[in-house]
Amino acid sequence: MSDSLHSHKPGAEHEHSHKLKPVQKHDHGGHGDSCCSSRTTAPAIVMLSEAPTAGARLSSFRIEAMDCPTEQTLIQTTLSKMTGVQQLEFNLINRVLIVTHDLPGIEPIIEAIKALGMDAEPLDQGGETPKPAPRKKPWWPLALSGVGALLAEVIHFTGFAPNWVVAVIALVSILSGGLGTYKKGWIALKNRNLNINALMSIAVTGAVLIGQWPEAAMVMFLFTVAELIEARSLDRARNAIGGLMQMTPDTATVLQADGSWLEQDVKTIGLGARVRIRPGERIGLDGEVLSGRSTIDQAPITGESLPVEKTVGDKVFAGTINQAGSLEYAVTAAADNSTLARIIHAVEQAQGARAPTQRFVDSFSKIYTPAVFVLALAVAVIPPLFMGALWFDWIYRALVLLVVACPCALVISTPVTIVSGLAAAARKGILVKGGVYLEGGYKLDALALDKTGTITHGKPVQTDYLSLDPTVDESAPAIAAALAGRSDHPVSLAIAKAAVDKPIAPLIVDNFEALGGRGVRGEIDGQLYHLGNHRLVEDLGLCSPALEEKLFALEKQGKSVVLLLDSSGPLALFAVADTVKESSREAIRQLHDLGIKTLMLTGDNVHTAQAIAGQVGIDEARGDLLPGDKLQAIESLYAQGRRVGMVGDGINDAPALARSEIGFAMAAAGTDTAIETADVALMDDDLRKIPAFIRLSRQTSSILKQNIALALVIKAIFLGVTFAGVATMWMAVFADMGVSLLVVFNGLRLLRK
Repeated sequence: MSDSLHSHKPGAEHEHSHKLKPVQKHDHGGHGDSCCSSRTTAPAIVMLSEAPTAGARLSSFRIEAMDCPTEQTLIQTTLSKMTGVQQLEFNLINRVLIVTHDLPGIEPIIEAIKALGMDAEPLDQGGETPKPAPRKKPWWPLALSGVGALLAEVIHFTGFAPNWVVAVIALVSILSGGLGTYKKGWIALKNRNLNINALMSIAVTGAVLIGQWPEAAMVMFLFTVAELIEARSLDRARNAIGGLMQMTPDTATVLQADGSWLEQDVKTIGLGARVRIRPGERIGLDGEVLSGRSTIDQAPITGESLPVEKTVGDKVFAGTINQAGSLEYAVTAAADNSTLARIIHAVEQAQGARAPTQRFVDSFSKIYTPAVFVLALAVAVIPPLFMGALWFDWIYRALVLLVVACPCALVISTPVTIVSGLAAAARKGILVKGGVYLEGGYKLDALALDKTGTITHGKPVQTDYLSLDPTVDESAPAIAAALAGRSDHPVSLAIAKAAVDKPIAPLIVDNFEALGGRGVRGEIDGQLYHLGNHRLVEDLGLCSPALEEKLFALEKQGKSVVLLLDSSGPLALFAVADTVKESSREAIRQLHDLGIKTLMLTGDNVHTAQAIAGQVGIDEARGDLLPGDKLQAIESLYAQGRRVGMVGDGINDAPALARSEIGFAMAAAGTDTAIETADVALMDDDLRKIPAFIRLSRQTSSILKQNIALALVIKAIFLGVTFAGVATMWMAVFADMGVSLLVVFNGLRLLRK
């Protein structure tokens, strides 16, 4: 029998979920030294007490200026000192802060954040508040800064006017374009934070003090322009995820109590409401079709390229597009709990799980920035004091070093690439639960796969029935159906469905029990019956050579055999067959092309396992496995030095999924447990998404390495040029911000279709 004949195991979800908990406890990851321009998504939750008190309140705020770890660190440092604040949850993607506290009001929180130069806008607690349109800054201060910087350079070069005129023009340029930088820099320095604003403020001020007015103005202008371009570029990665929610319409047509149809805001529509959807409209809420027939474009959810036919009883998802006919469906999930909403929420949470490369970069930058700052001080002081060098020359070189001290390109290279990769995967119908899995996928060189619902359609049908005891010839199907009906396994469902098609009276089952990997048992009219696979028969000691022959003949055909038994022996035999999905053959071929070894692990009998494996081209098949046996199979692959992924249903294969490098859940659309427990959830049952994920992971890993190498090489070259006395401050800005933009655009390549 395939895998097991049982109901869902309680606790299996918990068994796997330990891999997916977000980092919580004070994992700062070097944010204090990260570049202000970087959009790293640091730990989402910061616990400030053991557990929130019973009377604690949740207050949410949108902070438009909080878009990088620098602001997060400042807010965290300030609010953590406030009595009554118990927990902080940061969502940098949406610029939202959730504070758990027992303060009498929220005014102290707002005032504390305002003291940091940021405005905290309270959000309604009853639902998600629409994001306000970004406030456009006036363009003229930046234009004035640019004109002033250029004019100061020209006058200084031509000697057209006295130096005091150059100084005045340069000062106007610096103040018009750099006041924001100075303000942020001052706040950072007060909080002992050497971010890019603090370093740039020091460098520009130093240039002014040694009389380099034109260069100070040009450096501040170029930095402001580069920051603006970088912010716009990085918003593309943020919007790639946030834009998914815009695919859901604001209203839907709902049946009223008087029989009329009325358009309503989707957020006000309750569960069970009857909604009508016309051809060409987007579906507003998750639901189940009550009447009608149509084809639905489900690409936003599953990534499927072809429309899917829907009829009565089928599920529909918010954000998908109704194409042909008219449908009416019953709402099964609220607007903020739709499959699409949960996907977006999961992707946002995934960015709190930092990838290994990101952890390395954060740790490196935590040391790098202060080290370069100390080096710059040494460059400014040591040569003039001990080597008789000119103070002006070496102070200038020290200021150039400060401009390149912040590891902007290095820090920014990982998060923008990871965010782009997560968004690209979501577009393909692949929900990746964290950067650690997106980056780790390229290491896989072996993949273990469950059979039912993964390689096969998972909807087997009963093909054979054979009575083994003439005295129960008439009652055996009803007894088997009663036991099978208590399980949700596909094989048992096939047996139960076959009985539904016949006029069989339902029987009551007492003391029902699932036997993991073997079958089920229960009492009917006081008599104990077992319904299970070949292994169960052997465990009960009720097998015989004649029965073995019958089982072997059916199993050789790739059929799963289920037997009904009482204490005296087998009563009847049922054979069930599943069909292989066409996509499975193509997926296995693609996996082999990628150099991935494939192994099928199933509780079904060995003959069926080998027959199915042969049809799709899997390297090795193992049958008659209990959940513990599947775990041992994963362990054996690790012992061979393999990096193993496991494909299952997210629940029944929990031990093997938890032990694997990456756990993949199939057919996840609309399934809460799959979305919540899998490392990677495939939003339909197409196995070809796994090689697509591995290719995306390899591309992501390649871009991460390119970006880090590029950032480090440019930094090293420019440090050498600075010591040689060739570099200028504006060249440093071009080098630093230029390479930052380069790594951003390189990371955004993952968003290309």
